[in-house]
Amino acid sequence: METIQSIILGIVQGLTEFLPVSSSGHLVLAQELLGTKPGGGILFEVAVHIATLIAILLFYRKRVAALTMGALTLDNDAWRYIFKLCLATVPAVLVALLARDWVEQQFESILVVAICLIITGFIVWSTRYTLDLGRMVEPSWLAALIIGCVQAFAILPGISRSGSTVAIALALGLAPLAAAEFSFLLGVIAMAGAGILLLPELTTVSGEALNAILFGGAAALISGLIALWLFVWLLKNQRFYLFAWYVWVVGLITLALTLR
Repeated sequence: METIQSIILGIVQGLTEFLPVSSSGHLVLAQELLGTKPGGGILFEVAVHIATLIAILLFYRKRVAALTMGALTLDNDAWRYIFKLCLATVPAVLVALLARDWVEQQFESILVVAICLIITGFIVWSTRYTLDLGRMVEPSWLAALIIGCVQAFAILPGISRSGSTVAIALALGLAPLAAAEFSFLLGVIAMAGAGILLLPELTTVSGEALNAILFGGAAALISGLIALWLFVWLLKNQRFYLFAWYVWVVGLITLALTLR
């Protein structure tokens, strides 16, 4: 049963990490419905995040390769884009360092998840009015910082990181595919940092918990690749905002069950 639960939670993570519905909020709700947390605790969550990181690297492999080659050859355009990603990462790092205890407390509240999911619905719905406006292929320095501040806000469970960062990027004038690319490559830095910091703790994990981590990670990788393809397809076909209805329904049902 532990393995099945891990696979379910891995699929939930993979799908919701990229679709604009909040992976953290859905993981909290999934764990509540299952009545348990998978073996490995926080390491399990880090493992599935690393799996979704690998999904990003695979999906954007050409762009990642181009940036890597550009960085090695001291290409100004590549380094400018990389530095913008680093700048956009700073706000989330500051929040994680300065308000870690408070943020962790929010993950214990289903009410917070419900309210944040409803907020996410409005954020995603806003893209209905901005999808056709953007033409820029790269954010300005100020836009990168603003996107980073929005990512920091998305640390809260129920606020979609992908949905909120893409929404603000579109509002700031980025073209849809450029907005998605910057958002997901921005996520690579945060996911990689969390994985590196906690990697030494894998040596203390039991065999049963390690199985949960491996199965959950594999499920997150496969479902993450599917979700990435669907995310980009929705942007291309201007159907991205429709996810707002799903998030509103889940948020309102969760809110009703919490307040009953």
